[in-house]
Amino acid sequence: MSNNYLLDFPVLNQTINGKRLVYLDSAATAQKPLSVTKIVQEYYNLYNANPHRGAYYLSVKSTELYDTAREAVKDFIGAGSTREIIFTKNATEAFNLLAYSYGLNFINAGDEIVISIAEHHSNLVPWQMVAKAKGAVLKYMYTNEEGIIPEEEIQSKIGEKTKLVSVTHVSNVLGTINPVESIIKRAHEVDAAVIVDGSQSIPHMKVNVKELDADFMVFSGHKMLAPMGIGVLYGKEKYLNAMPPFLYGGDMIEYVWEQEAEFAELPFKFEGGTQNVGGALGLKEAIKYLDKVGMDNIKVTEKGLTSYALMKLDQLPYVTIYGTRDINKKAGVISFNIKDVHPHDVASILDADGISIRAGHHCAHPLMKYLGVNATCRASFYFYNTVEDIDIFIESIKGVRKWLGYGS
Repeated sequence: MSNNYLLDFPVLNQTINGKRLVYLDSAATAQKPLSVTKIVQEYYNLYNANPHRGAYYLSVKSTELYDTAREAVKDFIGAGSTREIIFTKNATEAFNLLAYSYGLNFINAGDEIVISIAEHHSNLVPWQMVAKAKGAVLKYMYTNEEGIIPEEEIQSKIGEKTKLVSVTHVSNVLGTINPVESIIKRAHEVDAAVIVDGSQSIPHMKVNVKELDADFMVFSGHKMLAPMGIGVLYGKEKYLNAMPPFLYGGDMIEYVWEQEAEFAELPFKFEGGTQNVGGALGLKEAIKYLDKVGMDNIKVTEKGLTSYALMKLDQLPYVTIYGTRDINKKAGVISFNIKDVHPHDVASILDADGISIRAGHHCAHPLMKYLGVNATCRASFYFYNTVEDIDIFIESIKGVRKWLGYGS
């Protein structure tokens, strides 16, 4: 089957160890189309200057370009205002901003912070810090055998003492789509704020933050075709206005006196220092590319690929798949193990066939312990993958145990 995206993604035309590259690790980072890398190069070649710092042409142009990127993000996720869009380095920085600016200022002793057992460390370790610093309680919602948070966990864990709920929309390990609508509804019933980790959902499905009614949402650009080093924190203005800055210094201030300072308005209050304008423009171009492909088309394509891969893997008796097989509850991520073979060995053997997958704990130690494993293999798909990619992947999987001398 031909790949219509090979011209746009030169990396996919590579050969690895004499084999055509099959890239199945988009959950870690997505590949970048030529239009994205071109726009970043164009910015640095033609318009590079510090935004918000000068009255000369290049600085004004840089400021204008930076502002258009923020507008593009606002429209893409359905935010109400560009004041609600904060550029960060990545989702991890966005979570830390929230932990320091919201958590340490609005969480008190005895309050409860609720997350799920399936969180990435970036949405777990910051809340451990806040809970310890403030004398709060960190509680976990546990998943069922399908890897999904059941309604009884939502109702029992989110209660009157809950002040903050922070949960992933799509698990980076299992690919399960969590019932965030139900979680947000329950949290708002007890006047708790809600953070949604959109790192694995926004690149793959249409997400509207206003319809979702999330108080905050974070995501990384590099998982949605944009360069590394650019991320987004969305927040409702009522929260962002009440929060103190996270980083102090240039561009996030209005006035400074010897002993006092007055901070800039949103969104600049949270964007101290020279910003990653090239990365922001790359994110804008990535959004343009995704809109051209169509988020509905992306979802349908990945659903088909995931269903096909699950069917093929289920035919191999030595493969264990973790999480739901219900394609309507799952995004394009499959975690699995091969009997008697360590995931790192699996990844190395597949790499010899030109296939890129992830192996390890996926920055989710508590979930691994909950599943009763030390590590898993993970294959993750994007719209630029094909059925042929999966066929090559499956044939390589069939050879793993033979390669290690197990016979079959």
